[in-house]
Amino acid sequence: MSRIGKLPVPIPEKVSVELQENNFMVVKGPKGELKRQLHPAMNIEVKENEVLVTRPDDSKFNRSLHGLTRQLIANMIEGVSNGFSKKLQIIGVGYRAEMKGKKLVLALGYSHPIVFSAPEVIKIETPSPTEIVISGINKELVGLVAAKIRSFRKPEPYKGKGIRYEGEYVRHKAGKAAGK
Repeated sequence: MSRIGKLPVPIPEKVSVELQENNFMVVKGPKGELKRQLHPAMNIEVKENEVLVTRPDDSKFNRSLHGLTRQLIANMIEGVSNGFSKKLQIIGVGYRAEMKGKKLVLALGYSHPIVFSAPEVIKIETPSPTEIVISGINKELVGLVAAKIRSFRKPEPYKGKGIRYEGEYVRHKAGKAAGK
């Protein structure tokens, strides 16, 4: 039995979960509304204050979907009640970020600034020129936007310059050995 899949997902007070035909789930809460088509092989029960996910048999495919489906539902409920956020740090002399309207403008040592516009449901803030905070209700989309911004200048292993997640450890390499 899946350790994650067998756990019930609690539904907070201000959140409503509706299961429609063909395992189409709609979750509404104080922060917004999320919709997702879940795999039809999974059996999903919505009770008064929890959601239970069960699988029809112990085939390898159904076992792999069991925990995934439960976690997708849990992330939807968490997103509409609390939301998700990721923090990025910019390290490097002259590297900075700023918001111009709804667009993020990044100066990362290239000959031109990078202008990034995020999807409507994602909110980007720059509390300081070296910090970026990405927040939204969809965990998958928040992570995708954070990874896209990080990909503009990944941290390099010699000086550690670039964009990294908050708390990310970058292993440093030794430079060239000194000449004789």
